[in-house]
Amino acid sequence: MTRRELDAADITDPALREAYTHCRRLNARHGRTYFLATRLLPVERRSAVHALYGFARWADDIVDDLDRRRTPDERDRLLRRLESDLAHGLRTGAGDEPVVRAVADTASRYDIDHTLFADFLASMRSDLHVTDYPTYADLRAYMHGSAAVIGLQMLPVLGTVTSREEAAPHAADLGVAFQLTNFLRDVGEDLDRGRVYLPADLLAAHGVDRPLLEWSRRTGRPDARIRRALVAAEGMTREIYRAAEPGIAMLDPRTRPCIRTAFTLYGGILDAIAAQDYTVLHRRAVVSRGRRAATAAAGIVDITRARWRARSSPLAAQAGVTPLQRKGPVR
Repeated sequence: MTRRELDAADITDPALREAYTHCRRLNARHGRTYFLATRLLPVERRSAVHALYGFARWADDIVDDLDRRRTPDERDRLLRRLESDLAHGLRTGAGDEPVVRAVADTASRYDIDHTLFADFLASMRSDLHVTDYPTYADLRAYMHGSAAVIGLQMLPVLGTVTSREEAAPHAADLGVAFQLTNFLRDVGEDLDRGRVYLPADLLAAHGVDRPLLEWSRRTGRPDARIRRALVAAEGMTREIYRAAEPGIAMLDPRTRPCIRTAFTLYGGILDAIAAQDYTVLHRRAVVSRGRRAATAAAGIVDITRARWRARSSPLAAQAGVTPLQRKGPVR
């Protein structure tokens, strides 16, 4: 499948093919939900998505360093080295890291704004010293770089039937919705890393603070105040999903099934959190294999319909990607 994806994307250089393959492995290993959705994309666009995700995953792993083998200063140096390598890669197409070579090539092929990568790395660097967020506005500023820009990077790859400017706010919201879902799912794990991503003002409105979260995590005992705060955070997240959803119809019909599947699967994580009564401090909420399979099957049906319509209407197929959204080959 990797060779087919690379051939379809007209990626011929052996070193570059290996760089993209490396990113695909990162996506498969770390992003089960998103990797499944990516399989629903037109084959020629999958490598670009793997490159974007692989780069983001690489930077995130530097910051998190779950084994805590590196000090914050060492992680900062590695992140700055990655930033320098990326700047060089975006200028020249070269790079020391495979993820940099692949993402630089993707940025060139799809004309992705370079400032989106700078904003992403700025948020990653803040994770080295920022451990909580007083207000939702503070958290949203962080998520612009850590999540919204991912949606904006994806938009040129996915293609739109509207202008990129019209679709951009919805793409940014979808990135934020996905990340807020992860924050809810990973409250306990993030606490173990010394971080609380749920805004302090939302927690305080329900009588919750960091010591209470730490007590619940340590003892395994639930608390009604924590549950109420998590319910409120879920409601806030669902509002952002609703704001993001209209953007799916603005995408190229051939890429909509992928994003609809990711939308449904990530929303399913919220359903799983509610189904286990918001005990995310004590166990991880996951979407069942059966639901994942059913959602993927529905995506395949949607893809079949989109391809049939494209074959039936050549003009509609040509309208799938606006002329300035893509510099690389379209097949």
